[in-house]
Amino acid sequence: MKVQTLTRTDERFLTSDVFDRDQRVARPDHGTWDEPGRRIPIYHRCGVLVVGGGPSGTAAAASAAAAGADVALLERYNHLGGLSTGGLVIWIDRMTDWEGQLVVRGFAQEVFERLPADAIAGPTREDWGSQEPDKAGYWSHRTAGFHGVVTWSPTIDPERLKLLSQEIVIERGVKLIYHSWAALPIVDEKGVVKGVVFESKEGRMAIMADVVVDATGDGDLFARAGAAFVNDIEQADVHHCMNTSWLFGGVDMNRWIDFKTGRPDDHAAFMARGREQLKLFERPFVSWRNDIALFMGPRQSGYSALDVDDLTAVEVRSHRAMAAHLDYFKAHAPGFEDAYLLQSAPQIGVRHARRLVGTDGVWRHRWPEGRALPDEVAVSPAVSPKFPNISVPYGALVPEKLDGLLACGRHISCDRNSHGFMREIPQCWLTGQAAGVGAALAVRHGVAPRAVDIGALQAELLRQGVYLRPGAAVQPEPLVASA
Repeated sequence: MKVQTLTRTDERFLTSDVFDRDQRVARPDHGTWDEPGRRIPIYHRCGVLVVGGGPSGTAAAASAAAAGADVALLERYNHLGGLSTGGLVIWIDRMTDWEGQLVVRGFAQEVFERLPADAIAGPTREDWGSQEPDKAGYWSHRTAGFHGVVTWSPTIDPERLKLLSQEIVIERGVKLIYHSWAALPIVDEKGVVKGVVFESKEGRMAIMADVVVDATGDGDLFARAGAAFVNDIEQADVHHCMNTSWLFGGVDMNRWIDFKTGRPDDHAAFMARGREQLKLFERPFVSWRNDIALFMGPRQSGYSALDVDDLTAVEVRSHRAMAAHLDYFKAHAPGFEDAYLLQSAPQIGVRHARRLVGTDGVWRHRWPEGRALPDEVAVSPAVSPKFPNISVPYGALVPEKLDGLLACGRHISCDRNSHGFMREIPQCWLTGQAAGVGAALAVRHGVAPRAVDIGALQAELLRQGVYLRPGAAVQPEPLVASA
């Protein structure tokens, strides 16, 4: 098994081991079967239909409803939150920039204001942006200190986030539809998306909508509707890897961190022996509780998120790795003597499948500029202090040609370098909120999503608490924590 170790650079955030796929067995050709044509019932009609209830889809539905739209949200699982809940990606990447300013606001900020205090772990606001060595060093082992800077990168209780996400959309009058998988977009003779066909225990039905928001994460709807997309990857990044995350209970993460920091030679030997014995090997991360450890790997390369055999193979490897890690850590890792299997993620950790070809995008060549684009709908923290904050344009959500649809989440228009951070949960909240508001305004004014007035869009985003910079209809108030 080939193992590649990725190192941190100005264009990547975390160090990580990446493991190549097992050899694939070719799928035999079993022929075809002709599906008979049929007439299916229309289950619902609405102004905005959001397909996918992950971070971006939840934000899109909540924000479209807050902007006055009649909204439906279609989700294949029994919960909202996607990878941030069902995927156990409970470490929420940086919401502050390198100066300590909270730039991921709006829906994301509301989430953290409403989560119970015991469902969140992270540095206090006063420490955001601190470069004090002791503080930065402490938080570097607790997923919130990077490049010598303390950041707001909290870990959360996934069950609390599931419940809160659900209650927010219900409060705002969204029609929530669980256990339903969108199968096909409905496209009229003019090439405009008008709804979706979905499958559930009731069989095959349709939902008609004025605007559809594709929040599937893999671009399933825009691809099947004929929109252009790309799927090239950056090999020197984990953004293309897959895995199923898991949690161990009964641990003492403070003891583990003391071992890691106080006995570095022993820790290095422990990690080397783990790689040798287990092959697929991952280190633990802190969670929202000291007695629960998070494993967000091993990260596996060479598999396709669009191939059912590959998805199955990653699940099999990940679950086997979970059991093997428990045995190894219980036997050799301080703080893990009483560990037990708490939970494997019900959702596979897909980082990348397709990326939209939009009217614009988030591009690597713009990273050093730091300027607010005219159609800025979100601001993302940069990957390192070398770069300023990054402007996310509305054009990153708008298909180059397809009408009636907006995209949000990890499949927005961006290059493979920018995808490394635009796929993260805070950025998905941001682009979801922008797509939801854009869809609501398109319905309100009876125009195509690409024709939405940018000034009106920015004004509504600002009203909903999103951080935008000069060029927006209204200037945001600064929100900076003292270090």
